[in-house]
Amino acid sequence: MPALFAKTTHYLSRRSVICDNRSDVAANANKRRTARSSAQSRDDQEERIDLLRGLPTIDECLRAAEQAPALAALARPYVKLMLQRALAEIRATIKTGGSREAGGSRLAQSRGAIVEEILRSAERAIAADEPLLKPVVNATGVVLHTNLGRAILPEAATEAIAQAARAPVNLEYDLSNGGRGDRDTLVEAEICALTGAEAATVVNNNAAAVLLALNSLADGREVIVSRGELIEIGGSFRLPEIMARSGARLREVGTTNRTHPRDYVNAIGPDSALLLKVHPSNYRVTGFTAEVALAELVEIGRAHGVAVMEDLGSGALIDLSEFGLPREPIVSERIAAGAGLVTFSGDKLLGGPQAGLIAGKRELIAKLRGNPLKRALRCDKLTLAALSATLRLYLRSGAIDSAIPTLRHLRRSVRELEAEAIAAQAILAERLGGGFRIEVVASASQVGSGSLPAAELETRALRVTHDTLSPDAIAALFRRARIIGRIADDAFQLDLRTVEDPQVFAAHFPDRPKVKQ
Repeated sequence: MPALFAKTTHYLSRRSVICDNRSDVAANANKRRTARSSAQSRDDQEERIDLLRGLPTIDECLRAAEQAPALAALARPYVKLMLQRALAEIRATIKTGGSREAGGSRLAQSRGAIVEEILRSAERAIAADEPLLKPVVNATGVVLHTNLGRAILPEAATEAIAQAARAPVNLEYDLSNGGRGDRDTLVEAEICALTGAEAATVVNNNAAAVLLALNSLADGREVIVSRGELIEIGGSFRLPEIMARSGARLREVGTTNRTHPRDYVNAIGPDSALLLKVHPSNYRVTGFTAEVALAELVEIGRAHGVAVMEDLGSGALIDLSEFGLPREPIVSERIAAGAGLVTFSGDKLLGGPQAGLIAGKRELIAKLRGNPLKRALRCDKLTLAALSATLRLYLRSGAIDSAIPTLRHLRRSVRELEAEAIAAQAILAERLGGGFRIEVVASASQVGSGSLPAAELETRALRVTHDTLSPDAIAALFRRARIIGRIADDAFQLDLRTVEDPQVFAAHFPDRPKVKQ
């Protein structure tokens, strides 16, 4: 001890350290602990680096996979993908601090043993592999849920897709003369019949429709639009940004809440190419407001020789007020009011596939068709098959609100939803078991996808609670069964509006879920 004391005294004296009170001793103790912690952190980091360096390469794993019967028969790119995922999982374990246990045990193995472990992990993943795009139950209460694919297609549309997928079709082939055809003709007649337009064309979504129209009619020139209509659509895409990409120059008029006819008139000049009106389908401005009606804007355009275009967004083909819903502008009414072009979506209130429909005057549609950008934005045969079948239902069906799933879901009665909720309550009570409480509650659904934003549809939902599980934990349990609900009023809820058969809950919960207490 005297010798150790002498060494310590010498060490401290060399650094002019004086420890003659408790505070200094404590301070130095904290410094030593901090130093030890830093050293440990450096050691851990170095160990993780060594572990990562010691992992086999993907080429080593691929060579080994060629000798594994379960993997050798599979396509090499697929095996490589699954091996990469298995290797990435090990790397992630090491990087997040699992090095001392999981990673350390692997380092202790031979390199060959690590390769074998990666192969086994890949084989397990392949056995459980399935497409990433999976069918789910939409019990969110949002009828047109963008994240869940928006409109469910009518049976006629799904049958048309299957038929077009299984065999060659006359996509661009004229059966009457054997020459080349135009794919627009597959849907143009139906669109014109339903809207009263002179001509029509289709691209892959409504944003593309706006982009194509602006680029075709106003590239390098001014487009005049009300400041209160410069909307933002899903995914943070904003109308001014789409206009900029089109090559058109934005000319804002009016204010956020009030725009008058004189604002448009005063803005028109030699470089004005288009008057653009945008229907605010995903929001509402109320209170001290004023906007210029489409018919009045058309008169201004005619007086100054400037074309008028309207972006309707959600695009209703029929009067939704017949089903007890707020009235949306109908495409045929906008054409009748004199709009040169009207653009709208196929997969919102129309209830069809994703598409951007453009209807209007023949000479303007011709300019869009002559634009090389049209080819880049065109629809494929499956979309056109589904769209044609959906449009034909509008033309031929005597009960369109039953034939189109979107309209059917929107008009469901509270009595119907109540009966379905009671049936679903019994199924889930049996499937979930003890600890869960399931109640039928009144709630409100939404149309979704920026359509009828102010509309709340009275509905019935199942309120699911548990003795120990939080709403988020219950939601996660249901997601594992591919049932998507919502959290409202501090509880997990299942809205029955878009669930037409309560037996779907039994199918998605074939076994009682295991709950961690």
